[in-house]
Amino acid sequence: MIADLIETIAKILFVFGINMGFFSPILGWVERKQSAVMQDRVGANRADIMGYKAIGLFHPIADAIKVMVKEDFIPDGANKIFHTLAPFISLTCSIVTFAVVPFGGQYEIFGHKVNLVIANLDVGILFVFAFASLAPYGAVLAGWSSNNNWSFLGGMRASAQMLSYEVAMGFTIIGVIMVFGSLRLTDIGMMQEDFFRWGIFLQPVGFILFLTCAIAENKRIPFDMPEAESELVAGYFTEYSGMKFVMFWMGEFLEIVTISAIVTTLFFGAWHLPFITDADLVNFFSFAGQTGSNFLAILVNVATFLMKVIFFIWLQMTIRWTLPRFRYDQVMKLGWKMILPISLINIFITAVIILV
Repeated sequence: MIADLIETIAKILFVFGINMGFFSPILGWVERKQSAVMQDRVGANRADIMGYKAIGLFHPIADAIKVMVKEDFIPDGANKIFHTLAPFISLTCSIVTFAVVPFGGQYEIFGHKVNLVIANLDVGILFVFAFASLAPYGAVLAGWSSNNNWSFLGGMRASAQMLSYEVAMGFTIIGVIMVFGSLRLTDIGMMQEDFFRWGIFLQPVGFILFLTCAIAENKRIPFDMPEAESELVAGYFTEYSGMKFVMFWMGEFLEIVTISAIVTTLFFGAWHLPFITDADLVNFFSFAGQTGSNFLAILVNVATFLMKVIFFIWLQMTIRWTLPRFRYDQVMKLGWKMILPISLINIFITAVIILV
């Protein structure tokens, strides 16, 4: 019992630390620096410590100091309870989803079996969809509670976009469930130990559709209609400042990480290296003893998983700074008239192939 408790606490601290302590602040820098590189600009480079600028890496620290001293403003006529609750919903849902995402396999450390996932649920994919569908409620509540026409319109757009792409995203993943025969993300990850059994080879159409729907759910360009600065000022969080504004900002960045982790788990071999099984990895480090070899295998598998996640973060950032914003009618047409029918056709073809 004590070993299980220590294991669970360690995994929670790792997931929380890697998200809130690394990805969340560093993605603010990546957002600025990658766009600058793509647009032939210098990017963030002003913040320094004793003259050292570290290619702009001190900017997240400067941002944190700035938002902590900014005034928390709530406009007249706003619903104070929901105005305060909305950013907490957006941020919490982004973090909680990681509870069922495996970042490694099963290992034996000091005679104790370690499973690198916080909650190994039988319905892991459904858990992901349940909390992913709750995140847009933060945007809807923010828009409604702010007593601002632009915020309200942004919240309405967020709700319509959520309904449109949540349905399609659910169908895009059905093919993966049919192929692997499980809703448990750890099982899906383990079944991709063979390189040619990676989900991208079994469900290439599903991957493209799922990634498109996930970006739309995250309200990132080219699907940022709920924010649309040129039309709605800042959309649903126009009336936010200080820490509550940053919570929306962090929630959006953490959803990028969540999307990358889910895509890695479902389509790109999870924590596995190509052509190398977990057993091969443990045997390779056999010189370190049973516990040492398993521990080294954990480091390699976790590093592999994180590198894949970082690649998909880069891909999403590249898409964000490459494509122009869609019109609102184009966003709706893409979801209902294109992605949804193609996902249903993909399910039908997958079923026929499995049956044959």
